[in-house]
Amino acid sequence: SEAALWNSGGGPAVDAEGNIFVAVANGTFDTSLNSSGFPSGGDYGNAFVKLTLENNALAATDYWTMDNSNSESNGDIDLGSGGIMLLPDMEDSDGNVRHLAVGAGKDQSLWVVDRDNMGKYDSQANATIYQAFANALPGGIFSNPAYFDGRVYFGPVGSVIRAFDLNAARLSGSPASTTPTSFGYPGATPSISANGSSNAILWAVENSTPAVLHAYDATNLGNELYNSN
Repeated sequence: SEAALWNSGGGPAVDAEGNIFVAVANGTFDTSLNSSGFPSGGDYGNAFVKLTLENNALAATDYWTMDNSNSESNGDIDLGSGGIMLLPDMEDSDGNVRHLAVGAGKDQSLWVVDRDNMGKYDSQANATIYQAFANALPGGIFSNPAYFDGRVYFGPVGSVIRAFDLNAARLSGSPASTTPTSFGYPGATPSISANGSSNAILWAVENSTPAVLHAYDATNLGNELYNSN
């Protein structure tokens, strides 16, 4: 049942090879797995899923979900309220090129998956995922993130927008900067404008009466450049 794709208006993500990545909302997930580690009934509720064209049909070729996937679905704190965003290729500390993606939903956690080995499902722990940050996004996510020049931006519900740094293909566990403004429901969908790699501005709309358009220095969100109020 259920397990829709809605992602607060965000579209699916697609890599250069044509693989499609989606964040699935709450619904049935089969904790009984087949010999390849995939849900025995093909049900991927509350999961990040990689879809690939095989024999002229889309097939799930990899996925990840948390160890308490079904309890999250039952509590309506699923991944479906946020999108999944692919990151540029980057080298880790050993010189290996990593193909990563970030995503978040209602459970206040920030997840980083390896698109080449997403991690599938382990009932005992979330150790199969590339990185996991519990409580990194208080209020949860009802929006999609943005990326610019080694930083990832999220706008949780009822909270400040956060910028997380990436170094050697690892995301920082705490924000490098935050906005002085908190954004009420449904949080904020950040957007970046820049002149190449310089003069980057993060734009966000505050859902207030009247609505307010904010502009911040993308390299330091504590510096508000403009607002329309």
